[in-house]
Amino acid sequence: MVLGAFLWSGDQKPAAAPEAPREALVDVLDGPGGNERVQIDVTLFAPADTPAPAILLAHGFGGSKDDTAAQAKELVRRGFTVLTFSSRGFGRSTGEIALNDPSYEVTDARQLLDWLARQPEVLRDGEGDPRVGVTGGSYGGALSLLLAGTDPRVDAIAPLMTYNDLGQALLPNAASRDRIGGSTPADGATANHGVFKQAWAGMLFSAGSSPQQRSDPRPQAPPPSDGGAGGFRSETINQPLTCGNFTPQVCAAYTEVAQTGQAGQATLDLLDRISPKSVTANIKVPTLLVQGERDTLFGLDQSDANARQISAAGGKVKTIWFAGGHDGASPDLALRERIADWFAFHLGGVPPVPDPGTGFEYDIAGRPQRNGEIPVRTVSAPAYPGVQAERTPRFALQLRGPVTQVVNPPGGSPAATSSLPGVGEVLDAAGSFGRSLARDLPGQVAVFRTDPLASQLLISGTARTRLSVASVPGQPATGDAVLFAKLYDVGPDRQRSLIGNAVSPLHVVDLPADGTPVEVDVALPGVVHPLETGHRLELAVATTDQAYAVPREPAVHRIGLAGDSSVSVPSVRGATTTANTVPVAPLVGIVVIIAAALVAWALSLIRRKSTDDVDPLLADTPLLIAGLTKSYPDKPAAVQDLSIRVERGQIVGLLGPNGAGKTTTLRMLLGLLTPTSGQIRMFGHRLVPGAPVLSRVGSLVETAGFLPHLSGLDNLRYYWAATGRPMLQARFDEVLQIAGLGTAARRPTRTYSQGMKQRLAIAQAMLGLPELLVLDEPTNGLDPPQIHQMREILRRYASTGRTVLVSSHLLAEVEQTCTHVVVMQNGQLVTAGSVADIVSVDGEATFRVDEPEQAAEALRTIEGLGPVETDGDLVHADLAGHSAAVAVNVLVASGIAVHQVGPRRRLEDAFLQLVGEDHR
Repeated sequence: MVLGAFLWSGDQKPAAAPEAPREALVDVLDGPGGNERVQIDVTLFAPADTPAPAILLAHGFGGSKDDTAAQAKELVRRGFTVLTFSSRGFGRSTGEIALNDPSYEVTDARQLLDWLARQPEVLRDGEGDPRVGVTGGSYGGALSLLLAGTDPRVDAIAPLMTYNDLGQALLPNAASRDRIGGSTPADGATANHGVFKQAWAGMLFSAGSSPQQRSDPRPQAPPPSDGGAGGFRSETINQPLTCGNFTPQVCAAYTEVAQTGQAGQATLDLLDRISPKSVTANIKVPTLLVQGERDTLFGLDQSDANARQISAAGGKVKTIWFAGGHDGASPDLALRERIADWFAFHLGGVPPVPDPGTGFEYDIAGRPQRNGEIPVRTVSAPAYPGVQAERTPRFALQLRGPVTQVVNPPGGSPAATSSLPGVGEVLDAAGSFGRSLARDLPGQVAVFRTDPLASQLLISGTARTRLSVASVPGQPATGDAVLFAKLYDVGPDRQRSLIGNAVSPLHVVDLPADGTPVEVDVALPGVVHPLETGHRLELAVATTDQAYAVPREPAVHRIGLAGDSSVSVPSVRGATTTANTVPVAPLVGIVVIIAAALVAWALSLIRRKSTDDVDPLLADTPLLIAGLTKSYPDKPAAVQDLSIRVERGQIVGLLGPNGAGKTTTLRMLLGLLTPTSGQIRMFGHRLVPGAPVLSRVGSLVETAGFLPHLSGLDNLRYYWAATGRPMLQARFDEVLQIAGLGTAARRPTRTYSQGMKQRLAIAQAMLGLPELLVLDEPTNGLDPPQIHQMREILRRYASTGRTVLVSSHLLAEVEQTCTHVVVMQNGQLVTAGSVADIVSVDGEATFRVDEPEQAAEALRTIEGLGPVETDGDLVHADLAGHSAAVAVNVLVASGIAVHQVGPRRRLEDAFLQLVGEDHR
């Protein structure tokens, strides 16, 4: 689940009624100096029987204590007192985000333990010492490790889906000139000069980039029940808005890496200080490590490192790899119960449970079934190999393939699609997940293959291989090579599936200019995957990947196999049981993101083959269509000889009966259909499929689909990440403000009404604030108030100087919203012009006046005027070529007050007449 912000739910056995949750704002000293205070927003959940052992429950990055309330209630039903809290800079908590810095978030958590020790609902081991366990997912999981390594009062921890080394997680380098010889299942390389994981890092940074305004500098009285004293920090943060809620140090580090793709020493020192690896040597309390197998943010190697380091320190460690992660499902009810069992055994004070031991378990997910479930088998081993048991068994598979010359294109584009956040598989024809989305680009990849397997082989951990990398004399070279290694499962039908939907970035430095090859050991992504009989492994080494920052300079490299030319595959043996199933339904919305990634990949591939034809005289014209025709064999032309021009600031309504060619026209101007003849120019650029100018266009031409368990904002982040563009260009805050979603943007989309989903779809189309916005039936399924809101959204967007082209059947709304209309019928243009011109084409006008009879008599004095008739306080007149201003002057001269003047016809009347369907 995105950013680790878990929403755990599930049914539990009934128990005694717990106490009502108690909320408080707890004062904590702020930062190393401790001269000021910030406030941490907390909620204390207590069972019926107290005092009880406590659980400090931390949330994921970008979330708040509200995200963990459901899990807190589950733990309360097990007999624990639970404290949830919003970490500094999130929710209602004040202070700046320091990414679990020991001097900030970790110190905050230590002061929360002080507060817990003063609460009567909490069991204590001594004065100021609560009996307490700590757990949390992702960001919260790292906090549990850092707190256990710095505060001896922590009695047990259960970190989930988290990291050991944040530097290696966000700037990984899986290539090492030294041999990688670890004995654990997922031990990876930890080389310097990492490759920036820009898609995930951008999403994380944007989650903390909404600045909190704290403008009252006066000290405040302590809140009730906080047990503290003194005022809290309350001031306006004096730093750039681009830094959001982050400390200046974190902001500077992200800015450096986002702009350069590299981390300087100050950034590396910061990442080391805030990583759990800095304290794992001090963790001696029982530790349950739960890591996801579908996780391109924090892979299995991060859990492996935590297991090795805590075990070496003397800690009692149990490791579980489950069939989920940041790219998949959250821990299910059964796994959450086992986490509660861990605390029940090690904290006591609740009904006793058996010793959960120190074993190792991992899930093997099968192919999705037609009922929407993924069968899961669990393998259980008595201990984690290489730590509490013998080293991990490994099997060598011979690789074959020639030395291949690969190109890093100028600017690093087009780029391969592999490990974008949340994107990995697509529905197959049977409606099941399983077809890999990953695509490598010709000329950018070297491929090596094994023979088909004679028997099944289970991969459970990090495979390894050895590669040879060289520059090509006489070709562009930088002295470095940034590459991306990945393993595919290739079936007898040649269908390829990227195992784990993950890649290993490689940064090989100091390549000799004379072409002498450099050999490196490579740690491939940690995965759990069964290789069936008759299948083979394919090792692909590519020069680009949309999820990572790649060199902008062009270069050519030679990639080959080295050493014994094999891939070493780990396979941990154990007892197998059928554990559970994983529902596919929460993943269905990913298909929309996948489709976006496929489009981005296809466009980038085609872009390389296209030339840009520009007319400088049209550089400021959003859209010009000239002689556009789309025809099919043995059918009437869907669009025939269409020519229109759309200017900046216009809201243009595209009208026509069903079958008029509106949707075909929209698809052609988005590059989804190729015209038979004619041309389309956007901002002077002739449009071809994949043209770069399409990046200036936003569109909604189908019903949008969203991940129901994610917030609206996170859905937008996923969608934007799939485009491969920098997160800072998305303009999330602005599009959400234009769309009018407000605080609802942080709620799960499953709670949205149809109108809110449609506004979110419009916001998605507006990401990056494109200069041309194309919408097909944006008011579908909306009630009148929601339609009114949509009208205001489009007006606000056009008021920024941008252009909107909207297709709609609601003529009254088009009349009130649009400045111009284009009417089509049978694929041809009927008319185009301003709304006022279209509705007044027959010269009839209506006047709202105080004295309608006197007004009618006055108008009849105008020579050559047509029929004049009254209708209540309205006077209708056929001006017969006269301007409305002449008629108004006559009425005013006659002493008649004129309140309103306009065309008599509605747009609907004009439309029906124009398309020959006026049945009146």
